[in-house]
Amino acid sequence: MATFKQYSTKKGKRWLFKHYIGTNEETGKRESVLRRGFATKKEANLALSRLLLEIEQGGLKKNKKYKYHEVANIWLEQYKNTVKESTYAKTLFYFEKHILPIFGNLYINNITASTCQKAINKWHKQGYSMFRLWYRYTSKVFTYAITLDITDKNPTIKVTIPKRLATVQEDDYTNFYNKEELQHFFKCLEADNRYMPLTLFRLLAFSGMRKGEALALNWQDINFKESTIRINKTLSKGINDRIILQTPKTKTSIRTLSIDPQTISILKTWRKKQKEFYFMQGINTLKPTQLIFSNKNNTFLESRSTVYLMDRVINKYNLKRITTQGLRHTHCSLLFESGASLQDVKERLGHSDIQTTMNIYTHVTEKAKENTADKFAKYVNF
Repeated sequence: MATFKQYSTKKGKRWLFKHYIGTNEETGKRESVLRRGFATKKEANLALSRLLLEIEQGGLKKNKKYKYHEVANIWLEQYKNTVKESTYAKTLFYFEKHILPIFGNLYINNITASTCQKAINKWHKQGYSMFRLWYRYTSKVFTYAITLDITDKNPTIKVTIPKRLATVQEDDYTNFYNKEELQHFFKCLEADNRYMPLTLFRLLAFSGMRKGEALALNWQDINFKESTIRINKTLSKGINDRIILQTPKTKTSIRTLSIDPQTISILKTWRKKQKEFYFMQGINTLKPTQLIFSNKNNTFLESRSTVYLMDRVINKYNLKRITTQGLRHTHCSLLFESGASLQDVKERLGHSDIQTTMNIYTHVTEKAKENTADKFAKYVNF
């Protein structure tokens, strides 16, 4: 671990860092490296990065060549401290699965623009929608290597970014229920007599919240008196698929939702049933932070568990197949059909970009156009 400290000199403020490098096997004493005289903390941080690379390679040698994966690993360690764990976990996956298999064992100074172009062309040709993001991450490692004086070039800047594949296909607007299908879905859930899935799917369909937001809810997030739910956290996957609780990605995702009386009634009934179930297991659910939806051990419910619950009722009653995300799309579509404004829908669903809301709005208005001729005929005909 490194510690940074600012100190005063005759020439002004300066920064130093001290980094523990291990225990001397001969003396048994802890050894540290102290570097000082940096004008800014950023400069001290860069010097620390160089030191870490030196230590990893057993000492920086003159004209030593470094492989791409060696620099990438140092960059990832720095990057880890700047983003949420879920973001870091995804980035690590991208490197391990897509970037390092191509660049990892190549010496960073020998990587050419042609090599980079072939890589991004390959990702593009294989139809990966994330190819632009992988290109940006690849480039960041070269930029970092320049900062560390390991190389003096970034070959990715000479790459031509392919256009996204222009596929002639309809957007997947089948992943939702219309009004009648949604009503039938809940009749089947009621007949199935499993109250937790009924409550979860009712909340998703009638609030429009994301699945991760629903699985993160505590009972204290619900104001039964005002019939509202506060959304201020979400469940995500961290390193090694660890379930983590974190704040939403954007500020617009933090919101308070009004909930209809029937959904509130269902939540109240579920709370009583939950208390009874866990009481039989010897588990206390009276604390305010009690999860609304949890597993048999009263801990976070796995995201994939909801997939099983959804598929179970769909298969049992031969229903149209949609996902839990489809319930959010259903809520959005039916909001528009009920006359809600574009801005109201955007705020309720926590969209950060109005275009996301517009895409669904366009779908709903296109559906309405199908009935225009019939409406006109019924109005004019005697």
